[in-house]
Amino acid sequence: MARLVRFDPFRELEALRREMERVFDTFLAERGLEGEFVWTPPLEVKETDDRYIVRMDIPGVNKEDIKIEVTDNTLIVSGERKEEKEEKEASYYRREIAYGSFYRAIQLPSDIDPEKINAKYENGVLVIEIPKSEKARKREIKVQ
Repeated sequence: MARLVRFDPFRELEALRREMERVFDTFLAERGLEGEFVWTPPLEVKETDDRYIVRMDIPGVNKEDIKIEVTDNTLIVSGERKEEKEEKEASYYRREIAYGSFYRAIQLPSDIDPEKINAKYENGVLVIEIPKSEKARKREIKVQ
């Protein structure tokens, strides 16, 4: 038995808007401003009582090719995974590894201490520890 569904033009427009955003996000994530390939490495940000920890998977990147900056409470991590060129030409059957520049900007809360940020890179994983300022740390107050 056929079921009648009420037509809602706004629902259809919203679905179209979401699909257009997905298409543009995919396109812009893959292409830089000058047409070079740009990839977006996955990351996670977690908060503890005294710091924020950013973990980013960037295998195949030399640590010399990673740049980390903090400006106006924005953490910017950029770099490049360089493709190894071989002498002979090869045709790929399947290629899923992205090469080229990457760029991630993460807005941080205002309670950080930018002077004490440290970063470690090991086995393709970049870990950035961002301490909270002393006044922002959680403290317990005893009731008297």
